[in-house]
Amino acid sequence: MPLFDFKRRKAAVALVKAARVRGMSVEDYAKTLSPAELAQYVPQDKKPEAPKVEMPDVALWGLPPDSAVTAAKFIADARLAEAVTAYRDGDWQPGAALLADLGTDWDRRAHAVQQLGDVAADDEGPLKAWRESGSADAATVHAQGLVALAWQIRTSFTPEHVSEDQWAGFFRVLEEAETATRAATEAAPEDPTPWWTMLTVARGRQYENDDFRAVWAELVARDPLHRQGHEQALQYWCAKWFGSHEQMFAFADEAVAKAPKLAGLGLVAAHEAEDKKVEAWKSDRTGRALDVVLPWLAGEDQDHPANLRDRAYAAKVLVVNGRCDEAVEQFKALGVHADALIWAYGGNGREHEFKKTRYLACYGATRP
Repeated sequence: MPLFDFKRRKAAVALVKAARVRGMSVEDYAKTLSPAELAQYVPQDKKPEAPKVEMPDVALWGLPPDSAVTAAKFIADARLAEAVTAYRDGDWQPGAALLADLGTDWDRRAHAVQQLGDVAADDEGPLKAWRESGSADAATVHAQGLVALAWQIRTSFTPEHVSEDQWAGFFRVLEEAETATRAATEAAPEDPTPWWTMLTVARGRQYENDDFRAVWAELVARDPLHRQGHEQALQYWCAKWFGSHEQMFAFADEAVAKAPKLAGLGLVAAHEAEDKKVEAWKSDRTGRALDVVLPWLAGEDQDHPANLRDRAYAAKVLVVNGRCDEAVEQFKALGVHADALIWAYGGNGREHEFKKTRYLACYGATRP
């Protein structure tokens, strides 16, 4: 706005006139005025009006209302959810029975161990009784629980925001976790689950590349397509840990080619790159991964532990690429659950990021 526009000139003249009526200088008269009175002589710049955008009614697309969306941790497997609740109530036996029944279903076994390890990190009481029974499964949950506890101490903050005391606690507990994990590998030599836990230990304890590869070799010797193991390895090869964008993408490409259940790693890699300001959402590489992920999500394995995680990434990629009708379908499957890690990167909380992306999907989608 020009310094001497019409409104400002008119206000200045009015102030001079009012001072003269009182036989005072402008400066002295201004000193007698309250802020509210002085404001009458100082025209306010108009703030540009925010664009009026009508939020879409997501119910028109069969989606639950915003008020129902929650970032609370969701366990889709009802039996596992019951076992976790029982553990919180002091009863470890439902968890033990579940792991025994899962047998060699390694992906579901790792998922169950992770959930039980998380609650064990909060309360080791029931786990003590379980370990006293001599169970190899208890040893595996114990190792995973120590890893979860170490990360609780470290927090999810970036390294520069982690205190010296937190780092010290993190490394101290991880050392205990490494010992516990090696004991678990000896107690269940055929089970890849403790080796998956060891991959997390290796990342946290900053293993050199060759040492990490040695742990990785033990895992894939037991299960070449272990989903959670591949997720941990992808994180290790990220630029933010001990790899690079090139190493991360190479690992993800190999995973996508191995099996449909691993194709979601291509979307995770794209997200990791975008978080470092490297364009990847619209790349051909991400498109190829998405072409494998979508049929897998719609197939017979819809109860796989990675299903909802992959749906969240797929929804984001579809929206960015303007495939909004398909994104709406993913949000229908996600329902009210905004607990996926991808929604935590927006800076305003998972629920906000989930709802924002869902709005964009509905804006671009065909009217129902």
